[in-house]
Amino acid sequence: MGPLGKHSEFAEGYWTFPKLEGEIAPRMIFKGKEVLTWSLNNYLGLANHPDIRKADADAAAKWGAAYPMGARMMSGQTDLHEQLEVELASFVGKEKSYLLNYGYQGIMSVIDSILDRKDVVVYDSECHACIIDGLRMHLGKRFVFPHNDIESCEKQLQRATKLAAETGGGILVITEGVFGMTGDQGKLKEIIELKKKFDFRLLVDDAHGFGTMGTTGAGTGEEQGVQGEIDLYFSTFAKSMASIGAFIAGDADVILFLRYNMRSQIYAKSLPMLLVEGALKRLDMLRSQPELKDNLWKIVHALRKGLHENGFSTGKSNSPVTPVVLNGTIGEAAALSMDLRENFGIFCSVVIYPVVPKGMIILRLIPTAMHTLEDVDLTIKAFAAVKEKLTSGVYKNSALALSFGE
Repeated sequence: MGPLGKHSEFAEGYWTFPKLEGEIAPRMIFKGKEVLTWSLNNYLGLANHPDIRKADADAAAKWGAAYPMGARMMSGQTDLHEQLEVELASFVGKEKSYLLNYGYQGIMSVIDSILDRKDVVVYDSECHACIIDGLRMHLGKRFVFPHNDIESCEKQLQRATKLAAETGGGILVITEGVFGMTGDQGKLKEIIELKKKFDFRLLVDDAHGFGTMGTTGAGTGEEQGVQGEIDLYFSTFAKSMASIGAFIAGDADVILFLRYNMRSQIYAKSLPMLLVEGALKRLDMLRSQPELKDNLWKIVHALRKGLHENGFSTGKSNSPVTPVVLNGTIGEAAALSMDLRENFGIFCSVVIYPVVPKGMIILRLIPTAMHTLEDVDLTIKAFAAVKEKLTSGVYKNSALALSFGE
Protein backbone atom coordinates (compact mmCIF):
# COMPACT_ATOMS: atom_id res chain seq x y z
CA MET A 1 0.00 0.00 0.00
CA GLY A 2 2.93 2.38 0.53
CA PRO A 3 3.49 5.02 3.25
CA LEU A 4 0.27 6.89 2.46
CA GLY A 5 -1.94 4.01 1.46
CA LYS A 6 -1.38 2.12 4.69
CA HIS A 7 -3.35 4.82 6.51
CA SER A 8 -6.16 4.89 3.94
CA GLU A 9 -8.73 3.25 6.21
CA PHE A 10 -9.15 6.42 8.28
CA ALA A 11 -7.28 8.97 6.14
CA GLU A 12 -9.29 8.66 2.94
CA GLY A 13 -11.92 11.32 2.53
CA TYR A 14 -10.21 13.65 4.96
CA TRP A 15 -6.45 13.88 4.27
CA THR A 16 -6.44 11.87 1.08
CA PHE A 17 -9.14 12.30 -1.57
CA PRO A 18 -10.92 15.09 0.38
CA LYS A 19 -14.03 16.67 -1.16
CA LEU A 20 -14.26 20.45 -1.46
CA GLU A 21 -17.78 21.43 -2.49
CA GLY A 22 -19.50 24.55 -3.72
CA GLU A 23 -18.41 27.25 -6.14
CA ILE A 24 -14.65 27.38 -6.77
CA ALA A 25 -13.59 30.25 -4.53
CA PRO A 26 -11.39 31.06 -1.54
CA ARG A 27 -14.20 29.81 0.69
CA MET A 28 -15.71 26.41 0.01
CA ILE A 29 -17.46 23.65 1.94
CA PHE A 30 -15.57 20.75 3.53
CA LYS A 31 -17.43 18.15 5.60
CA GLY A 32 -20.43 20.48 5.85
CA LYS A 33 -18.42 23.48 7.12
CA GLU A 34 -17.17 26.57 5.33
CA VAL A 35 -13.39 26.68 5.10
CA LEU A 36 -10.91 29.20 3.78
CA THR A 37 -9.03 27.16 1.21
CA TRP A 38 -5.44 27.63 0.08
CA SER A 39 -5.20 24.43 -1.93
CA LEU A 40 -6.48 25.32 -5.40
CA ASN A 41 -4.10 26.11 -8.29
CA ASN A 42 -6.51 28.81 -9.45
CA TYR A 43 -3.80 31.45 -9.42
CA LEU A 44 -5.57 34.20 -11.35
CA GLY A 45 -9.07 33.42 -10.14
CA LEU A 46 -10.30 32.44 -13.60
CA ALA A 47 -11.99 29.18 -12.55
CA ASN A 48 -15.19 30.92 -11.55
CA HIS A 49 -14.76 34.31 -13.23
CA PRO A 50 -18.10 35.40 -14.74
CA ASP A 51 -16.55 36.19 -18.14
CA ILE A 52 -14.96 32.75 -18.22
CA ARG A 53 -18.14 31.03 -17.13
CA LYS A 54 -20.02 32.79 -19.93
CA ALA A 55 -17.40 31.93 -22.55
CA ASP A 56 -17.41 28.27 -21.48
CA ALA A 57 -21.21 28.11 -21.46
CA ASP A 58 -21.50 29.79 -24.86
CA ALA A 59 -18.92 27.42 -26.34
CA ALA A 60 -20.67 24.38 -24.86
CA ALA A 61 -24.01 25.53 -26.27
CA LYS A 62 -22.47 26.21 -29.68
CA TRP A 63 -20.34 23.09 -30.07
CA GLY A 64 -21.37 20.55 -27.44
CA ALA A 65 -18.68 18.41 -25.84
CA ALA A 66 -17.90 16.16 -28.82
CA TYR A 67 -16.82 18.42 -31.68
CA PRO A 68 -14.45 17.88 -33.39
CA MET A 69 -14.51 14.12 -33.68
CA GLY A 70 -11.34 12.15 -34.30
CA ALA A 71 -7.65 12.90 -33.92
CA ARG A 72 -6.40 16.18 -35.38
CA MET A 73 -4.24 14.46 -38.00
CA MET A 74 -7.27 12.59 -39.37
CA SER A 75 -10.45 14.60 -38.85
CA GLY A 76 -10.15 16.75 -35.73
CA GLN A 77 -8.40 19.86 -37.05
CA THR A 78 -10.09 23.28 -36.88
CA ASP A 79 -9.23 26.93 -37.48
CA LEU A 80 -9.61 27.63 -33.76
CA HIS A 81 -7.10 24.95 -32.79
CA GLU A 82 -4.63 26.59 -35.15
CA GLN A 83 -5.50 30.08 -33.87
CA LEU A 84 -4.89 29.06 -30.26
CA GLU A 85 -1.51 27.59 -31.20
CA VAL A 86 -0.50 30.79 -33.00
CA GLU A 87 -1.54 32.97 -30.06
CA LEU A 88 0.16 30.75 -27.47
CA ALA A 89 3.42 30.73 -29.44
CA SER A 90 3.33 34.50 -29.77
CA PHE A 91 2.60 34.98 -26.07
CA VAL A 92 5.60 32.90 -24.93
CA GLY A 93 7.89 34.18 -27.67
CA LYS A 94 8.29 31.03 -29.75
CA GLU A 95 7.92 30.29 -33.46
CA LYS A 96 5.30 27.57 -33.12
CA SER A 97 3.28 25.72 -30.52
CA TYR A 98 1.30 22.50 -30.45
CA LEU A 99 -1.81 21.84 -28.38
CA LEU A 100 -1.83 18.81 -26.06
CA ASN A 101 -4.86 17.19 -24.49
CA TYR A 102 -3.43 16.92 -20.96
CA GLY A 103 -0.41 18.24 -19.15
CA TYR A 104 0.76 15.03 -17.46
CA GLN A 105 0.26 12.87 -20.53
CA GLY A 106 1.53 15.67 -22.76
CA ILE A 107 5.00 16.15 -21.37
CA MET A 108 5.49 12.40 -21.05
CA SER A 109 4.75 12.12 -24.74
CA VAL A 110 7.03 15.06 -25.62
CA ILE A 111 9.92 13.35 -23.83
CA ASP A 112 9.14 10.00 -25.41
CA SER A 113 8.91 11.50 -28.90
CA ILE A 114 11.86 13.87 -28.86
CA LEU A 115 14.40 11.29 -27.67
CA ASP A 116 15.80 8.09 -29.12
CA ARG A 117 18.10 5.53 -27.54
CA LYS A 118 21.21 7.41 -28.69
CA ASP A 119 20.24 10.59 -26.84
CA VAL A 120 21.28 11.48 -23.29
CA VAL A 121 19.16 13.32 -20.71
CA VAL A 122 20.32 15.51 -17.82
CA TYR A 123 17.56 16.50 -15.39
CA ASP A 124 16.85 18.08 -12.01
CA SER A 125 16.19 15.60 -9.20
CA GLU A 126 13.02 17.44 -8.13
CA CYS A 127 11.34 17.33 -11.53
CA HIS A 128 7.63 16.53 -11.41
CA ALA A 129 6.38 12.94 -11.54
CA CYS A 130 5.18 13.40 -15.13
CA ILE A 131 8.76 14.12 -16.22
CA ILE A 132 10.11 11.14 -14.30
CA ASP A 133 7.47 8.91 -15.88
CA GLY A 134 8.42 10.25 -19.31
CA LEU A 135 12.06 9.47 -18.63
CA ARG A 136 11.18 5.92 -17.66
CA MET A 137 10.19 5.37 -21.29
CA HIS A 138 13.55 6.65 -22.54
CA LEU A 139 15.72 3.75 -23.72
CA GLY A 140 18.94 5.75 -23.56
CA LYS A 141 21.06 7.01 -20.68
CA ARG A 142 20.03 9.70 -18.23
CA PHE A 143 21.94 11.60 -15.54
CA VAL A 144 20.34 13.42 -12.62
CA PHE A 145 21.70 16.40 -10.69
CA PRO A 146 20.64 17.49 -7.17
CA HIS A 147 17.95 20.14 -7.18
CA ASN A 148 19.19 23.42 -8.67
CA ASP A 149 22.84 22.35 -8.18
CA ILE A 150 24.47 23.97 -11.20
CA GLU A 151 27.93 22.63 -10.38
CA SER A 152 26.55 19.11 -10.44
CA CYS A 153 24.55 19.89 -13.59
CA GLU A 154 27.80 20.85 -15.30
CA LYS A 155 29.44 17.60 -14.19
CA GLN A 156 26.52 15.61 -15.55
CA LEU A 157 26.76 17.53 -18.82
CA GLN A 158 30.43 16.56 -19.04
CA ARG A 159 29.43 12.90 -18.67
CA ALA A 160 26.57 13.32 -21.12
CA THR A 161 28.80 15.01 -23.70
CA LYS A 162 31.31 12.16 -23.57
CA LEU A 163 28.59 9.54 -23.93
CA ALA A 164 26.74 11.39 -26.71
CA ALA A 165 29.99 11.55 -28.68
CA GLU A 166 30.11 7.76 -28.51
CA THR A 167 26.45 7.14 -29.38
CA GLY A 168 26.07 9.92 -31.94
CA GLY A 169 23.07 11.28 -30.07
CA GLY A 170 22.12 14.65 -28.64
CA ILE A 171 21.68 15.99 -25.10
CA LEU A 172 18.43 17.21 -23.56
CA VAL A 173 18.41 19.08 -20.22
CA ILE A 174 15.09 19.11 -18.37
CA THR A 175 14.09 21.33 -15.48
CA GLU A 176 11.08 23.29 -14.26
CA GLY A 177 10.35 27.00 -14.32
CA VAL A 178 8.71 26.90 -10.89
CA PHE A 179 8.91 23.77 -8.77
CA GLY A 180 5.37 23.15 -7.60
CA MET A 181 6.13 21.75 -4.17
CA THR A 182 8.92 24.05 -2.96
CA GLY A 183 8.01 27.14 -4.97
CA ASP A 184 11.57 28.00 -5.98
CA GLN A 185 12.41 28.80 -9.57
CA GLY A 186 14.60 26.55 -11.65
CA LYS A 187 17.98 28.12 -12.35
CA LEU A 188 17.22 28.66 -16.01
CA LYS A 189 19.66 31.49 -16.47
CA GLU A 190 22.54 29.51 -15.02
CA ILE A 191 21.70 26.39 -17.02
CA ILE A 192 21.49 28.42 -20.23
CA GLU A 193 24.89 29.91 -19.43
CA LEU A 194 26.25 26.36 -19.69
CA LYS A 195 25.34 26.38 -23.39
CA LYS A 196 28.60 28.29 -23.89
CA LYS A 197 30.43 25.11 -22.87
CA PHE A 198 28.09 22.33 -23.95
CA ASP A 199 25.81 21.54 -26.86
CA PHE A 200 22.33 20.71 -25.57
CA ARG A 201 18.67 21.62 -25.82
CA LEU A 202 16.68 22.80 -22.81
CA LEU A 203 13.13 21.65 -22.03
CA VAL A 204 11.35 23.66 -19.33
CA ASP A 205 8.11 22.58 -17.65
CA ASP A 206 6.60 25.91 -16.58
CA ALA A 207 3.20 24.72 -15.36
CA HIS A 208 3.30 26.99 -12.30
CA GLY A 209 5.09 29.89 -14.02
CA PHE A 210 2.90 30.41 -17.08
CA GLY A 211 0.52 33.29 -16.34
CA THR A 212 2.09 34.10 -12.97
CA MET A 213 5.75 34.91 -13.65
CA GLY A 214 7.35 37.62 -15.78
CA THR A 215 6.25 41.12 -16.69
CA THR A 216 3.53 39.93 -19.04
CA GLY A 217 2.93 36.55 -17.42
CA ALA A 218 4.76 34.72 -20.22
CA GLY A 219 6.57 32.61 -17.65
CA THR A 220 9.69 32.04 -15.64
CA GLY A 221 11.96 32.46 -18.65
CA GLU A 222 10.60 35.97 -19.06
CA GLU A 223 11.06 36.53 -15.31
CA GLN A 224 14.74 35.59 -15.61
CA GLY A 225 15.29 37.30 -18.96
CA VAL A 226 16.08 34.09 -20.85
CA GLN A 227 12.78 33.11 -22.49
CA GLY A 228 14.34 33.20 -25.95
CA GLU A 229 17.02 30.70 -24.94
CA ILE A 230 14.56 28.00 -23.85
CA ASP A 231 14.41 25.47 -26.68
CA LEU A 232 11.19 23.73 -25.66
CA TYR A 233 8.69 25.53 -23.45
CA PHE A 234 5.86 23.50 -21.93
CA SER A 235 2.89 24.48 -19.80
CA THR A 236 -0.47 23.13 -18.80
CA PHE A 237 -3.82 24.91 -18.78
CA ALA A 238 -4.62 23.40 -15.37
CA LYS A 239 -3.03 26.16 -13.28
CA SER A 240 -3.36 29.85 -14.19
CA MET A 241 -5.75 29.02 -17.05
CA ALA A 242 -8.01 26.95 -14.77
CA SER A 243 -8.93 24.49 -17.49
CA ILE A 244 -7.82 21.28 -19.22
CA GLY A 245 -5.12 20.95 -21.85
CA ALA A 246 -1.50 21.96 -22.38
CA PHE A 247 0.94 23.09 -25.05
CA ILE A 248 4.54 22.75 -26.13
CA ALA A 249 6.30 25.63 -27.91
CA GLY A 250 9.64 26.00 -29.68
CA ASP A 251 11.32 26.27 -33.06
CA ALA A 252 9.08 25.51 -36.02
CA ASP A 253 11.04 22.46 -37.18
CA VAL A 254 10.94 20.85 -33.72
CA ILE A 255 7.21 21.45 -33.31
CA LEU A 256 6.61 20.03 -36.80
CA PHE A 257 8.51 16.89 -35.76
CA LEU A 258 6.38 16.57 -32.62
CA ARG A 259 3.13 17.04 -34.56
CA TYR A 260 3.97 13.99 -36.66
CA ASN A 261 5.55 11.86 -33.93
CA MET A 262 3.66 12.36 -30.66
CA ARG A 263 1.71 9.14 -30.37
CA SER A 264 -0.48 10.48 -27.53
CA GLN A 265 -1.82 13.13 -29.93
CA ILE A 266 -1.77 11.24 -33.23
CA TYR A 267 -3.92 8.46 -31.79
CA ALA A 268 -6.11 10.52 -29.44
CA LYS A 269 -9.24 12.55 -29.99
CA SER A 270 -8.74 16.26 -30.64
CA LEU A 271 -9.14 18.70 -27.76
CA PRO A 272 -12.90 19.54 -27.68
CA MET A 273 -13.88 22.90 -29.12
CA LEU A 274 -15.45 24.13 -25.89
CA LEU A 275 -12.01 23.80 -24.25
CA VAL A 276 -10.27 25.45 -27.19
CA GLU A 277 -12.63 28.44 -27.18
CA GLY A 278 -12.34 28.58 -23.39
CA ALA A 279 -8.55 28.61 -23.64
CA LEU A 280 -8.64 31.45 -26.17
CA LYS A 281 -10.75 33.50 -23.75
CA ARG A 282 -8.45 32.70 -20.84
CA LEU A 283 -5.36 33.65 -22.83
CA ASP A 284 -7.02 36.91 -23.83
CA MET A 285 -7.66 37.70 -20.16
CA LEU A 286 -4.06 36.88 -19.25
CA ARG A 287 -2.90 39.44 -21.81
CA SER A 288 -5.54 42.13 -21.36
CA GLN A 289 -6.07 42.11 -17.59
CA PRO A 290 -2.66 42.40 -15.88
CA GLU A 291 -4.47 43.35 -12.67
CA LEU A 292 -5.25 39.66 -12.18
CA LYS A 293 -1.54 38.88 -11.81
CA ASP A 294 -1.02 42.07 -9.79
CA ASN A 295 -3.73 41.00 -7.32
CA LEU A 296 -2.16 37.56 -7.05
CA TRP A 297 1.22 39.02 -6.15
CA LYS A 298 -0.31 41.44 -3.66
CA ILE A 299 -1.65 38.43 -1.76
CA VAL A 300 1.61 36.49 -2.19
CA HIS A 301 3.69 39.32 -0.71
CA ALA A 302 1.28 39.91 2.19
CA LEU A 303 1.13 36.22 3.04
CA ARG A 304 4.89 35.76 2.81
CA LYS A 305 5.53 38.89 4.93
CA GLY A 306 3.11 37.78 7.64
CA LEU A 307 4.53 34.28 7.80
CA HIS A 308 8.11 35.49 8.06
CA GLU A 309 7.24 38.04 10.74
CA ASN A 310 5.75 35.21 12.78
CA GLY A 311 8.83 33.03 12.52
CA PHE A 312 7.72 30.68 9.75
CA SER A 313 10.03 29.38 7.05
CA THR A 314 8.84 29.32 3.44
CA GLY A 315 12.03 27.70 2.20
CA LYS A 316 13.51 29.17 -0.97
CA SER A 317 10.21 29.96 -2.63
CA ASN A 318 10.30 32.92 -4.99
CA SER A 319 7.02 32.23 -6.76
CA PRO A 320 3.36 32.23 -5.68
CA VAL A 321 3.72 28.68 -4.31
CA THR A 322 4.15 29.14 -0.56
CA PRO A 323 5.35 26.12 1.43
CA VAL A 324 5.30 26.51 5.21
CA VAL A 325 8.02 24.21 6.52
CA LEU A 326 7.59 22.61 9.97
CA ASN A 327 9.10 19.70 11.85
CA GLY A 328 6.98 16.81 13.06
CA THR A 329 5.72 13.29 12.52
CA ILE A 330 2.97 12.12 10.20
CA GLY A 331 0.67 11.85 13.22
CA GLU A 332 1.43 15.41 14.28
CA ALA A 333 0.78 16.59 10.73
CA ALA A 334 -2.63 14.90 10.81
CA ALA A 335 -3.53 16.42 14.18
CA LEU A 336 -2.33 19.88 13.18
CA SER A 337 -4.18 19.90 9.86
CA MET A 338 -7.36 18.64 11.50
CA ASP A 339 -7.11 21.43 14.07
CA LEU A 340 -6.71 23.97 11.25
CA ARG A 341 -9.74 22.64 9.41
CA GLU A 342 -12.09 21.98 12.31
CA ASN A 343 -11.27 24.80 14.73
CA PHE A 344 -9.83 27.56 12.56
CA GLY A 345 -11.64 26.95 9.27
CA ILE A 346 -8.40 26.80 7.27
CA PHE A 347 -8.00 24.18 4.54
CA CYS A 348 -4.56 23.72 3.02
CA SER A 349 -2.69 20.74 1.63
CA VAL A 350 -0.44 18.92 4.09
CA VAL A 351 2.64 17.28 2.59
CA ILE A 352 4.38 14.45 4.44
CA TYR A 353 6.73 11.53 3.83
CA PRO A 354 7.42 10.12 1.22
CA VAL A 355 6.96 13.39 -0.68
CA VAL A 356 9.27 15.10 1.82
CA PRO A 357 11.82 13.52 4.22
CA LYS A 358 10.64 11.93 7.44
CA GLY A 359 10.31 14.46 10.24
CA MET A 360 9.28 17.27 7.89
CA ILE A 361 5.81 18.71 7.40
CA ILE A 362 4.94 21.14 4.63
CA LEU A 363 1.70 23.09 4.69
CA ARG A 364 1.43 24.09 1.04
CA LEU A 365 -0.40 27.36 0.44
CA ILE A 366 -1.51 28.49 -3.02
CA PRO A 367 -2.45 32.19 -2.99
CA THR A 368 -4.83 33.40 -5.68
CA ALA A 369 -6.02 36.72 -7.05
CA MET A 370 -9.37 36.07 -5.36
CA HIS A 371 -8.01 35.93 -1.81
CA THR A 372 -8.17 39.07 0.35
CA LEU A 373 -5.87 40.66 2.88
CA GLU A 374 -8.42 39.67 5.53
CA ASP A 375 -7.98 36.05 4.44
CA VAL A 376 -4.24 36.48 4.92
CA ASP A 377 -4.61 37.94 8.43
CA LEU A 378 -6.95 35.13 9.50
CA THR A 379 -4.53 32.52 8.20
CA ILE A 380 -1.47 34.02 9.87
CA LYS A 381 -3.24 34.06 13.25
CA ALA A 382 -4.36 30.46 12.81
CA PHE A 383 -0.88 29.30 11.83
CA ALA A 384 0.67 31.06 14.82
CA ALA A 385 -1.75 29.25 17.13
CA VAL A 386 -1.11 25.78 15.70
CA LYS A 387 2.64 26.33 15.61
CA GLU A 388 2.60 26.98 19.35
CA LYS A 389 0.68 23.74 19.90
CA LEU A 390 3.10 21.83 17.67
CA THR A 391 6.22 23.05 19.45
CA SER A 392 4.73 22.46 22.90
CA GLY A 393 3.91 18.83 22.09
CA VAL A 394 0.11 19.08 22.14
CA TYR A 395 -0.29 17.29 18.82
CA LYS A 396 2.37 14.68 19.57
CA ASN A 397 0.41 13.44 22.58
CA SER A 398 -3.00 13.59 20.95
CA ALA A 399 -5.02 10.42 20.41
CA LEU A 400 -5.05 11.05 16.67
CA ALA A 401 -1.26 11.26 16.42
CA LEU A 402 -0.80 8.18 18.57
CA SER A 403 -3.17 6.23 16.31
CA PHE A 404 -0.63 6.54 13.48
CA GLY A 405 1.66 4.29 15.51
CA GLU A 406 4.84 6.34 15.19
